[in-house]
Amino acid sequence: MLAAAPAAAEDGASLFAPCRACHSLDPAERGLPGPNLAGLIGRKIGGDAAFDYSPVLRKARDEGLTWDAPRLETFLADPAEMFPGLWMSMRGIEDAAGRRSLVRFLADPASR
Repeated sequence: MLAAAPAAAEDGASLFAPCRACHSLDPAERGLPGPNLAGLIGRKIGGDAAFDYSPVLRKARDEGLTWDAPRLETFLADPAEMFPGLWMSMRGIEDAAGRRSLVRFLADPASR
């Protein structure tokens, strides 16, 4: 379980702010440039049925890979290294503490 202190949740929320241009955490919000991230932890990679993923993420989905906290943290460090050919243009988050805060924020809906 990822316990989030209030400060960590605030850090995660602020780190997520630029992501809002393409992603939502509201399960009802659709039609954005990126997939909906509600319920991301535990979901298959490429698992938002309403989104057209890049081939590399469809392959990960077909292989049965799921998002867990360590995998998401690795992804956030360097998305293109983890999934070469990824259509998302995010460069990654260098700060390990920031990545952990963002993962905690994404994993715990109550922290929002």
